[in-house]
This record gives sequence, structure tokens and C-alpha cells, in this order.
Amino acid sequence: MEAASCAPAARPSLTSISSGELRSLWTCDCELALLPLAQLLRLQPGAFQLRGDQLVVPGPGEPAAARGGFNVFGDGLVRLDGQLYRLSSYIKRYVELTNYCDYKDYRETILSKPMLFFINVQTKKDPSKERTYAFLVNTRHPKIRRQIEQGMDMVISSVIGESYRLQFDFQEAVKNFFPPGNEVVNGENLSFAYEFKADALFDFFYWLGLSNSTVNVHGKVLNLSSTSPEKKETIKLFLEKMSEPLIRRSSFSDRKFSVTSRGSIDEVFNCNLSPRSSMTEPLLAELPFPSVLESEETPNQCI
Repeated sequence: MEAASCAPAARPSLTSISSGELRSLWTCDCELALLPLAQLLRLQPGAFQLRGDQLVVPGPGEPAAARGGFNVFGDGLVRLDGQLYRLSSYIKRYVELTNYCDYKDYRETILSKPMLFFINVQTKKDPSKERTYAFLVNTRHPKIRRQIEQGMDMVISSVIGESYRLQFDFQEAVKNFFPPGNEVVNGENLSFAYEFKADALFDFFYWLGLSNSTVNVHGKVLNLSSTSPEKKETIKLFLEKMSEPLIRRSSFSDRKFSVTSRGSIDEVFNCNLSPRSSMTEPLLAELPFPSVLESEETPNQCI
């Protein structure tokens, strides 16, 4: 009995979900999730469509985007079943920000919807058998949102007006999820980063590469792979619930960036994180961040 209790927990199967993993349609049960990309395309035809050699994601101005969806991170291409597809309306995994307005828009955009990344997995027994997975990050889950927000807050507090680079990485969580004998061949796709270039006279730490930080985001990975029609319907409803438009039930200032943050973006930039009440201030408007979205939309100027 003691030997059994000390044995490491078995990793979940990638062929189907168990009733103990997807317990309900409540998205608060999901921090991170994985499912085959082909399955995601079938379950979410309104959010993703294959058109020729292009994987189409609704852009900010399209009607489908108003119904929710995902923030897709990538480098412009995704490989599915050995074929390359071009991505539309995605957020670059690496962006440069040069002013406060861009930073605000970027921060609000990446936290406004669940994040989605594409990865390819091979088996060591047969490397020719490669499968493409969609990795989902539930940015509305308090644990996940807290890690992202605190990472952004801490780096600003430490550099005090200087340039810096911040990266968020999910590789550890995903690699620990897959059973032995499976290998993620493009693990770098499980990260995104931004570089803020301040107009500082002397950026010694930045020039020396000492202002680079990485936040390894941790969380429980939910397995959404299934071959059961009944479970697929449950997963479909779950994904629709996760990606539906965010409705804020409380009032917050247009300077506020989340429910869980301790202060406004202005206060973070000024290294002032003291609590402040703003329950009587107007709602925060959700605006896309056009300078990092790859689409044909004309960027709007930030006022």
C-alpha cells in the first residue's frame, strides 16, 4: 500500500477525456487545455475555417469576432497533417511596444479572450506520425490571469522607466502533460514576448541584456481530446462557453485593466501599486490592439 501511494501519478491519455477531467461546463474548472487542432476546427467552425491554404480567424471588425473567439498567437504559419497553412488575424508571438498607449492596448487585448497556440507532437517510435494540437490558455481563470498580470507588473516596477523584454512561457506545463515517448517538436511556439523600448537616455541594463525576464506560467492542463460523439458535444459547448464575449458585471475605470489587479495601468507605470476604489467609474471599453494583429483592418489611432 505504501509503495502504491508513493508511485507517481499517471499522466492522462491523449485518446479520450475521462469524466474526472471535464466535470462540467464551468470554465472556472479549466486553467489550460489541449486538443487536436483538427477536432477544434470541427467543433468551432465559426471561430476557425480552412479556406484553401489559409486558416482563417475572424478579425476584430468581423461579426464573428463580436461573438467571442480566441486570441491566436503565431508566426504566420501552422502545419496541419503535413500541410502548411497561412494564418489570418493573429497576434505575433513577439512584438515591440514604444509607448504607453500601445502597452495598454496590448495588455487589454491579450487578456480579453482565451489564448491559443499551435504545437506539433511526434512519437519517438515513429517520428513520421505527427499530430497538431491547439493549446488553450484560459485568461479568465484567476490563477492564470494573476501570473500574467503580476509578471507584467513586477517587470515595470523593477526597471523604473527603462527598456525591457518580457516573455511568457508555457512549455514546462505542456511537456509535463504528454506521456513518455511523445515529443513537442516546436516548443518555442508555446511562448510569447513583448519588448518595451523606453525613450531613456541611458539604458545600460537593457544594452547589457540584463532587462530580459521570463515568466514560466504554471497550471493544470485539461485534456479535451475525445473520440466519443457525446463527449465531443460536451467539449463543443465547453469551448463556446470559454470563448464567449466577456461581460463585466462591475464598473471599473477605463484605466483599469482587470478585476484582479490592485491598481490602474497608470499606477503601475508610476510604480505606485496602492489600492484604489473605482466602483463608481465608467466601464472599461474593450478595444483591439491593431498594431499587433495581422489582418487587413486599418489600424485605429489610440487617443
